[in-house]
Amino acid sequence: MPGLSSFSEFLGAAAPELLPGRRPLPTGINADIAPHATTIIAISCADGVVMAGDRRATMGNLIANRDIEKVHAADEFSLVGIAGTAGVGIELMRLFQVELEHYEKIEGAMLSIDGKANRLATMIRNNLGAALQGLAVIPLFAGYDLDAAEPGRAGRIFSFDVAGGVYEERGFDGIGSGSLFAKAALKKRYRPGLPVEEAITLAVEALYDAADDDTATGGPDLTRRIFPVVMTAGADGTRRISDEQSAEVSEAVVARRMENPGG
Repeated sequence: MPGLSSFSEFLGAAAPELLPGRRPLPTGINADIAPHATTIIAISCADGVVMAGDRRATMGNLIANRDIEKVHAADEFSLVGIAGTAGVGIELMRLFQVELEHYEKIEGAMLSIDGKANRLATMIRNNLGAALQGLAVIPLFAGYDLDAAEPGRAGRIFSFDVAGGVYEERGFDGIGSGSLFAKAALKKRYRPGLPVEEAITLAVEALYDAADDDTATGGPDLTRRIFPVVMTAGADGTRRISDEQSAEVSEAVVARRMENPGG
């Protein structure tokens, strides 16, 4: 058992009560007892992939948190963003990070990007019981495929359903309550092979459009200086763009919308 390459399988055998999906819950629907994270988008580009998320968490009609961070590095070459029940999502994301690190230490090699997506799908499937009681988590996974035949096509994006189904997306994708509006905005502007800086701008613009139509998605907060979390994954690894750069891009988007609110 200690030699298992899957940390979540090892934990399930050794201490199953520590897994998010194995904890007993009160009967009934529990969706309103915890904050929910919303909109995440991912865009493939010439140098890999860009992932961005707004900073708002809601609980019913209230803003539970204005500066939650929903986008994180899963490992050296991949990113994960969470939507749904915030607490469960953050715990699942951290467990996924340990899962990938544990595999690499046991096997002496990094999982392929398809293997990473499948491991995450299994973890989501294990949370199905809690999801059916309202504590659902739907992540978005993206990364740089080190085995891609063409470097310009190495940025890959995977979406999931609540039952653990995994689907590869082409070009861009989004999750969360504002994703419908964000993807509609991206549909008009996206093209294959975008430079990473242009993809970052498109990501921030898409989140702005999502916030314009979805109350659960937070737009750039110029007063409190709260801006989207934007990360990239490429051949050189993952990188979070600085708060200063995120602010600069966001303020430029807001300035353009002052002149043309419809984009």
